[in-house]
Amino acid sequence: MSCEEKKCQCCCEDGQDQQKYDRIAEVIAKYKNKEGSLIQVLHLTQSIYGYLPLDLQKFIAEGMEKPLSEVSGVVTFYSFFATEPRGEHTIRVCLGTACYVRGGKKIVDRLEEILDVKVGGTTKDQKFTFEVARCIGACGLAPAMMIDDVVYKQVNPDKLETILAKY
Repeated sequence: MSCEEKKCQCCCEDGQDQQKYDRIAEVIAKYKNKEGSLIQVLHLTQSIYGYLPLDLQKFIAEGMEKPLSEVSGVVTFYSFFATEPRGEHTIRVCLGTACYVRGGKKIVDRLEEILDVKVGGTTKDQKFTFEVARCIGACGLAPAMMIDDVVYKQVNPDKLETILAKY
């Protein structure tokens, strides 16, 4: 079930995309007949491709013999799934109560300036995807933010450029 076999409308102009679609086809074949496996297929597909554009969702729907509406519904319901390219690093600013009260919104505002991107977006150079989180479980360290899996505590807007320079 490669791109050529499925005659999909995917972006298989270069060999790298073709290889990714072939790997995704293998995942689909492995899980196709397993009840409740759509989320697993989407998760593995996103780890291979990086995000889940509509053409790729169509490819999955056809391969799993499911309606596109079901695949797309799952992708858009869970915030874990991305439909746009993501950056090399993910920045998450906590806006839970403790972080918000201690200046989390100022961190968001300053990052929007520095990165020239709004919350939910990815920088033009694909370096960072910028998100907010309702709580990262670091209330005693507020305001806090994460870059990938690293938590930064007691962040203030003046520290942001130094933190970002590490990446």
